[in-house]
Formats: sequence, C-alpha cells, structure tokens
Amino acid sequence: MDLNDFLNYQYVGYRTGYVSLAQLPLIFLLAGKNNIIGAFTGMSYERLNWVHRWVSRSLLFTCTLHLGYWFRSWAPYGDYTIVELTTNGITMRGFAAWIILVWIVFSSFAPIRGWSYEVFVLQHIITFIGFIVAVYLHLPASAHGWIWAPIAIYCFDRLSRAMYAVLINLALFHRKQQVDGSDAKVSGMLACQAVLSPLSGNVTRVTIANPPITWQAGQHAYLACQSIMPLQNHPFTICSLPSDGKLEFLIKAHRGGTNRLHSYAQKIHLALPAPNAAAPTQQQSKSVTIEGPYGRIRPLRQFDSVVLFAGATGATFTMPLLRDIVRQWNSQDSVTSSTAGPLTIPDVAATRHIRFVWVVKSRSQLRWFAEQLDQAMTDVQALRKQGKDVQLDASVYVTCDESLTEDWNTATLQTVPGPAVTDADTTVEELDLAQYDQQYGVTSMLDIKEKLESAGDMAVREIDPRLEFSSVSSFSTSNRGVKTCGKDGACCCQSTIKDEAAIDAIMPKSVVCHCNCSHSSSSSSSLSIRSGTDTTDMTARRRTPHPAITILSGRPHPRNIVKRTLEQATGESAVVVCGPKGLNNDVRSAVVALSDERAVHKGTGAQGVYFHSEGFGW
Repeated sequence: MDLNDFLNYQYVGYRTGYVSLAQLPLIFLLAGKNNIIGAFTGMSYERLNWVHRWVSRSLLFTCTLHLGYWFRSWAPYGDYTIVELTTNGITMRGFAAWIILVWIVFSSFAPIRGWSYEVFVLQHIITFIGFIVAVYLHLPASAHGWIWAPIAIYCFDRLSRAMYAVLINLALFHRKQQVDGSDAKVSGMLACQAVLSPLSGNVTRVTIANPPITWQAGQHAYLACQSIMPLQNHPFTICSLPSDGKLEFLIKAHRGGTNRLHSYAQKIHLALPAPNAAAPTQQQSKSVTIEGPYGRIRPLRQFDSVVLFAGATGATFTMPLLRDIVRQWNSQDSVTSSTAGPLTIPDVAATRHIRFVWVVKSRSQLRWFAEQLDQAMTDVQALRKQGKDVQLDASVYVTCDESLTEDWNTATLQTVPGPAVTDADTTVEELDLAQYDQQYGVTSMLDIKEKLESAGDMAVREIDPRLEFSSVSSFSTSNRGVKTCGKDGACCCQSTIKDEAAIDAIMPKSVVCHCNCSHSSSSSSSLSIRSGTDTTDMTARRRTPHPAITILSGRPHPRNIVKRTLEQATGESAVVVCGPKGLNNDVRSAVVALSDERAVHKGTGAQGVYFHSEGFGW
C-alpha cells in the first residue's frame, strides 16, 4: 500500500484494525495464572505479566493507528469527522473502545497501580469487560471469533483456579490428615486453620498445620481470611519448606487487610491466659483459604556458588532457598541409584558455597528467622566435620536505611506505642509485656526499669564503627553527617561496609551502631563503653543467632560481596535478591558490572552468573 496515497488511508485503517484484533487472545493468555505460555516457557505468571503489559501498550499503538487513518481519510471533508462520531454507531463504539483502552493502559502504570491495588484490580476488571463489549459491537459478525477466543481463555483460567481452590480448601476432600503420625479428622467446612502470631516490626506470622498442598522453595500462595479481610485475596511468599509439615507466612502490616490481620493477632496474643501459655486453641485460630502455589525460579542446586540478598521481609523468599540447599546437602547420602527412577531427578545439590546477606532495620527482626538460620549453620558445620566440601557464610546488616528495608513506599502505619529498650542483648521495639516476660523475665514496666538501672555502665553499648574504627579504609566516609538514631531509638548507621574481613580482623563478629539520641536523657537508657574496656569480652556476652553469623551495622556493598564469591567459584554462580527497589537495583548493577568486568563467556574462562530479582509490592 502506498501510505501517501489518499485513497489507501481507509485500507490502512482496516489493516491496522485487524492487526489490533489479533493481539487480544495473546493479551488474555499472558494475563492468566494458568496459561499454556507459562507451561511451555517455564515462566511464572508474574514474569509473564510484564509481557502482558507491553503487548497491551502495543495494542494501544495499533488501535491509535487504526483510529488515526480513519480520521485522516475524513479530514478533507470538513466536519465529517464530527458527524461520524455523533451519528455512526460503529464509529461511536470504536471510539469508546479506544478511550477505555487508553484508561486501561494509563492506570496500569506502576505509580497508579501501586496507589491502591484493590481498587486497581476492581476497575481493571470492569474496564476490560467494557472494552470487550465495545469492540464486539464495533466489529462485523464475521470477526466475532476473535472476541470469543479471549473470553474462552479468561473463563478457562477462572474456572480452573476455582475448581483447584475448592479441591484444596474444602474439608470434604481432606477429612483425614496426618498429625504426629496418626490420622486426625478435619472439622468444619474449610480444611485450613491458621494460627496468627504477632512479631516485632508489625509482622504477623501465619501458620497452617498439615497444609493440603505441596510447594517448592521460593514459591508463593494467595491467602484469604474472609472474617478478617473480607473480599480480599493477597499473594504472600511461603517461608517454610514442605518438610516442616506446615505452611507459614510472614506478613508485614500495611494499610487495609494486612493491618487488620496484625491487629487481630495482637488481640489474640494479649488474650492468652498467661505469657507462657500454649499455642492458641482451635477456637482462637481462624479459617483461611489458600490458592497456589505459584512462582518459579531456576533450581539453585545446579550452581557451584549461590549469593542470596534479602531486605527485611525479603528473607521470606531467600531463607527457604537457603534451607532447601542445606536440606539437599543433608540428604545426598540417602539417595541411591536403586531408589531413583529413570525419569526421577535426584534430590542432590552441586552447590559448594552459599553466601547469605540479610539487611534488617533493627536487631529485633532477627527473631523472625533466628531458629532457621541457626539450624542451617549447625547443619553445615556438622557436614564440614564429616569432610563435606560445603560452606555457608551468613551476614546480617543492621541499618535504618528505608531504601533497603522498607517493603512499600506507602505511609507508615501508626503502631501501638511501646518502650524502646537497649540492653546487652538486643534493641526491643514495640513489644507487649508478655513478650518482655518471655525474653527478659519481667512482668511489669517497673521490672523493665529496674533491669535497666541495674545494668549501669557495665552493659554493652552499641558501637559506632565510624567513630571507633575511623582509620579502617573499609568504611565509606560519605555518610558521616547521617543522623545516627531513628525516632524510635533504633540504630541508623548507613555507612557502606566495603570489606567485612577488615572488620573481623580488629573486632569480633558482632559490631553494632552507637545511638546517642538527644531524647535519651535518662542515664539508665544512655549506656556507654568506658575507655580501656575489653571489647572482646563484652561483645561475647551479646547473644547472636549463631556464633558463625556476622552481625554488622551499616549498608552492605553488593559488588564486593558478589565479587569475592565469584572469585572462589569453580563453576557457574547464581545471585538472588529479594527486597525493596533500592537493594534490588544495587545488586543488579553489581552483577551486570562484574559480568562485564570479568568478560563472562568471552574467552576469559569466567563462568556465567545467573541473576534473579524478586520485588515487593504488586
């Protein structure tokens, strides 16, 4: 076609219209959670959603060409364009479909989509139904098949999800479950009963015993609790392994349903008959429904070295990956050729080295995974004593840098005011008296005050490495003017630690910030280390999850951490990060720069680096 020929404008309009129509089935295939594209490519629906959005933008582009060429063919006839838009039903419905499509694409941009995800989903469903109806009425009857195809794809996805959700959640199909090696009857209509427990940092632990599904490390599931979060169904990362015998989530409280979930967990926790009472009874648990699991990640056991970065609750993604590799290390001796079939993938790992980095806002958040991390370190040490060539290095960075620890960019929730106490063990934030009793053996605020006063000047105070070790070149001096204390008295060291080895050479494993806030007027809450005190002895008194875990104050330096791992790797490596945008961008930039610097797969002998990024939000 000659695009400069006026007589061809309408033909070009027809052609671009049918090109636009042919993209509709692909858009719906990419939008579904159960789709054939994901099955063939091995990609999860959340990865394909990125392609879904770009195909939709391509659709808007071709629809605009379709509209533009028709308008251009009418332009020489004066007001004929207005006449067509006001009198021709086909033109009116086509223009309405284009306006709806513009809104759908515009509202799907991240700032608008993240403003209120529930509102976005609701209006997205309503507008695409309106778009499909307008396009159906705009098309001739011979082209209606292109509309029925995406409708069939959407209905198949919804129907398959609904049937699977009924199968795994309805107690009718799970009348008996294994509990402590014996069959136990499931009471009620729903098979999943969740126990809610509040944790520090506005986090809720949701535990479902004997779950009706199986999953792999790194996957997530949709969780709904209609009695607390009506008409809401949100995805959360599964932070447990199937071998644990329970399905567990750690959910950060934000506005809306997650905040109500945390408030209910706090109410149940305070209503227990005693601080050291047993777990909530059946009456105190909540019926929930789950959907999934979803999500895929390349098996990490095929890599020689694995580096895992996590920011705050991002550890819900990386911790199961770490534990899964350690579990495979432990089970390698039990795998024999007689037990493995010809199509069975052996449950073994070729990984030799794991580097685990966790960035948290305060030391109290270490309790989220203290038990799991301690067990992993203990298992690896036992394997090394047996002569196994495996290694696990774990570091925890304590910082108040919200770009590395905050989940969302929404406004901070108002939490129940609580005391902030700094003692020789940890910084406790927003804990009720029951939690104080469990950790410190106190039952009233008076006991807490007496314990602080009895600590005196002999308590271990958090040390600022920027002040005490200013001669060490491994600390960045660009952040010397940063405020050292947060509004809640938490540690706020934001210096970048470029070399952990330099710290270990002059200081034991646990190095924490010094906070000297102006509002801490009480001498009992403003403890300090005297000059000439044996730092090694006092640091040893500080409890840590495991002696082999390095705890530092400040920001990690992803480039140096990844570089050191790549230099000792004897095969391909994997770098996985889950956290806020700031941490993800830092790690991604480091991996790209190191791959270019080492000339991976360009004749230098440098092995490949696989990168996987998992982000917060929707």
